[in-house]
Amino acid sequence: MAISVNPWRTAIANSYDTGIWVRGYDVVSLMQQKSFADIVFLLHQGRLPGENERRLIDAILVSVADHGSGAPSCATARLAASGNRQSLSAAVAAGILAIGDEHGGAGSACMEMIAAGLDLARTQSISIEDAAGRCIDDARKNGARLPGLGHRVHSKDPRTDVLFSMARDGGVAGDGIAFMRALESAAREKIKPLPINIDGALAAILHDLGFPPPFGKLVFIIGRVAGLTAEVAEEYMREKPMRIRIPVEYDGVPPREIE
Repeated sequence: MAISVNPWRTAIANSYDTGIWVRGYDVVSLMQQKSFADIVFLLHQGRLPGENERRLIDAILVSVADHGSGAPSCATARLAASGNRQSLSAAVAAGILAIGDEHGGAGSACMEMIAAGLDLARTQSISIEDAAGRCIDDARKNGARLPGLGHRVHSKDPRTDVLFSMARDGGVAGDGIAFMRALESAAREKIKPLPINIDGALAAILHDLGFPPPFGKLVFIIGRVAGLTAEVAEEYMREKPMRIRIPVEYDGVPPREIE
């Protein structure tokens, strides 16, 4: 008796003997006429972007490509490459696995916060500024961090204004950016100056471009892979195996005998 197996379903891509199609477009034509940022947009949105949309996705990918070898993803990839000289993919994958809620994942959380804040403004018939203020009040009450604000390294993230200016000049800026600006102002009044960081900037823009919250993390992964490959390649080419030894201070019990 034959067992019926339902095939996987996908609306993304298909390939056969003489061709490859991505969202209905011939990949050869895409190769000749479109950029990688165009394809990222196409893969996730199902349509090709306009010129200003493409420029913003391209700028976001550039902005997150690398942030120094000490960033968690880069450091993890380097550590894996230091101890494993046989697998480029394992070292790069290790770096990707270091991306999480605290590193590279705040964009998704920020997009959820933006959506919730704008929904509050609509349902309660209040201004975006008032909704942002309530968001700050709730965070203070619950002792929660505000994704998209503040940075461990930068007193002012140099990437934010560039992305927002590009969005404004390209006619893409919308309520997502307005909410983050209002949130930044409310935080300054109610807590302390907490400038919008790259996660907050890309979250606002991606919201205005119509992407769902998970893409806030996914776009970071897409862009950061480029940096990880460079970090791993440099570790292989410039450094000796097992050169990374992290200083560790033992603070447990002193040596003792078994009774």
